Amino acid sequence: MIYRILADLVLLAHAAFVFFVIFGGLFALWKPKIAYLHLPALLWGATVIAMGWICPLTPLENALRLMAGQENYQGGFIQHYMLRAIYPEGLTREIQIMLAMLLAAGNLAVYAALYHRRGQR
Repeated sequence: MIYRILADLVLLAHAAFVFFVIFGGLFALWKPKIAYLHLPALLWGATVIAMGWICPLTPLENALRLMAGQENYQGGFIQHYMLRAIYPEGLTREIQIMLAMLLAAGNLAVYAALYHRRGQR
């Protein structure tokens, strides 16, 4: 029971991190000091996606699920939990690179707006 709870906590932490990587730039518009936390997270997230790596939280969650007597999953967190709904045919290398570029471009636009706003003060 404890391993299932720990696996679920890792899942929630992983989801929160992915959410922060995607939307952290918007939080930085509200509180600019968040950028000091978001930029390294963004760099890590975009690199993991672009390189096709598996985040270390995924094997941790899988190990805890196995200890709890549950099934683990192959691939990464985003592939397993999020992309099945978006890309039912599967995640290709081209889609991974496109997602990393969209992530970087979207956040670049947000940080450009933040820089412009700070320059007006």
